[in-house]
Amino acid sequence: MNSELGEIVSLLLKEELLTEENALYAKRVQSKLGSGKTLIDTLKDLKYINETQVKEVLRANHLSLRIGDLLVEFGYLSQEKLNAALNIQKTEPGKRLGQIIVEKQYLSENAFIDALSIQLGFRFIDLSIEEVDSNAFENIPIKWCMANHFLPVKKVKGKTLIAFADPFSKTDIQGAEKLFGKNFTIGIAAPYMIEKKLEKLGSGAINIRAVVDENTAIGIVDSTIGNAIEQGASDIHIEPFEERLQIRFRIDGILVLYKVFPINAATMVAARIKVLCKANIAEKRRHQDGRMTFEYKGNSFDLRTSVFVTIFGEKIVLRILNRIDQIIKFDNIGMQPKMLERFKKDVLNVPSGVMLITGPTGSGKTTTLYSCVSEISNPQTSIITAEDPVEYVVEGISQCSIDPKINLTFEETLRHIVRQDPDVIVIGEIRDNYSANVAVQAALTGHKVLTSFHTEDSISGLIRLMNMDIEPFLISSTVICILAQRLLRKVCSHCQEPYTPSSSDLKLLGYTPDDIKKYPLVKGKGCPVCNHTGYKGRIPVFELLVLDDFVKEAILDCKSSYELRRISMETTGLVTLMEDALSKVSLGITTLEETFRCIPRLLAPRPIYEINRLLGVS
Repeated sequence: MNSELGEIVSLLLKEELLTEENALYAKRVQSKLGSGKTLIDTLKDLKYINETQVKEVLRANHLSLRIGDLLVEFGYLSQEKLNAALNIQKTEPGKRLGQIIVEKQYLSENAFIDALSIQLGFRFIDLSIEEVDSNAFENIPIKWCMANHFLPVKKVKGKTLIAFADPFSKTDIQGAEKLFGKNFTIGIAAPYMIEKKLEKLGSGAINIRAVVDENTAIGIVDSTIGNAIEQGASDIHIEPFEERLQIRFRIDGILVLYKVFPINAATMVAARIKVLCKANIAEKRRHQDGRMTFEYKGNSFDLRTSVFVTIFGEKIVLRILNRIDQIIKFDNIGMQPKMLERFKKDVLNVPSGVMLITGPTGSGKTTTLYSCVSEISNPQTSIITAEDPVEYVVEGISQCSIDPKINLTFEETLRHIVRQDPDVIVIGEIRDNYSANVAVQAALTGHKVLTSFHTEDSISGLIRLMNMDIEPFLISSTVICILAQRLLRKVCSHCQEPYTPSSSDLKLLGYTPDDIKKYPLVKGKGCPVCNHTGYKGRIPVFELLVLDDFVKEAILDCKSSYELRRISMETTGLVTLMEDALSKVSLGITTLEETFRCIPRLLAPRPIYEINRLLGVS
């Protein structure tokens, strides 16, 4: 029986920290919860054991568990992430498993070393909180400690506790023995934390390596932007910390570590980027914005730059704009058949009114907005825009980029737009009462207005307009549609495999296994094509609210968001964001895990067969 409970639980039973009755009960609870929880997690949730007890027992008893299995059983890492790390290790045989786990950000370095200390039976020393006793350093040459990668921390019961970067390095252990004999206890700590502490204790006597050759500022910036474009990143995050400069890419909506450089590269990199985007290179105390153009493989990319002052230096975010492939033909935008048909007929083809696209930052609003503009653009129509900034250049329309430095503000631009005899006005974003009023007033005078808005869903867009002091009768008479959207990662087609959702996932939706069993649910197991994430590319999910007479009457009566949502679903055929996502899950495009990560759960979804019927999915 004990073998069924796993090696760690068997050890807890042996040490009498757990009863067999409690262990079996936890096993039954875990099986009902589904695959997300480990047995150790369940035991901790039930308060039968605590984390400290488990760690002490494991350090005192050397287990035969491999580090990966220990990470999974202890709840540090999911089985899927361990499998992904093992697959990466097969393609990069020189790398240790721990190095891959930390590089891919499956686990922080401190958490991994803590787990490693449990497996090896050494004490984990967290040097970010552990104070180093100066008495432990009496007559100890710091350069010798640096050369042998260890740090004396303090004296415990007459022995010196020493933090080693690698407690199995014979050279390092012998280096410590030359100073302390056998009178020391081995601990394990993060290598970079050992180096940092030694540098501080040495009063800066240890020099960090100079940034030279390919790692010069020009080389770092050019290769970083080139690699970001190559990998399809939307943003580049250049982040200085106390001991390192970290660069991450946002790929498919998720931040992925690209490279880490010595901290002394930070100032040079920031200066180089400021030169390129024409920001003030001497100003290091204030936040700044700028723009730059980057040529890569014969194509020109526009990058929007934000410089943000932090306690360790200037954090820089570069957003890559003007991507050649990002203006998508509207028919390929990702809408389901009936929603697409209704959107074209009742929104794009009407001559006037306000169309709002809502969603948080990074949900694809601008891409959808430009697809709409591209769809309605023709030689007989005058389209004029006010944007901050212009993100995509569209042939045949007049685009204005806001520049407050020369008083070319939103207010000033919107005041002049209506005098330009436009048929369609595109406002990049409604950001205040003034721009909301301009949109409504323009629609009242027969113009068509396309704009975006930051709200959670379509109904929240209506409520926010009411809270911006726009009269309900103006909203009901001018707003023709609110389109809410999110971007979900798509399952990688190269490594997808069928999977069965857990009972806890189904419970969140109010579904039974029978409700979902006939649909081909898939999940990516991770491969080199998708960088071992299981996902490749993204797809939008939409919530289309076309206002009808019932919804307009509810707005005039200032109904609550719950009432507005209920009336919209009953009378306009509204399919919620969650429901559109579930339809795409049922088609094997994305996963329930991704849906729960990105989509708000406001109302219980209808059955999938009914959702697919409303959306025209066969």
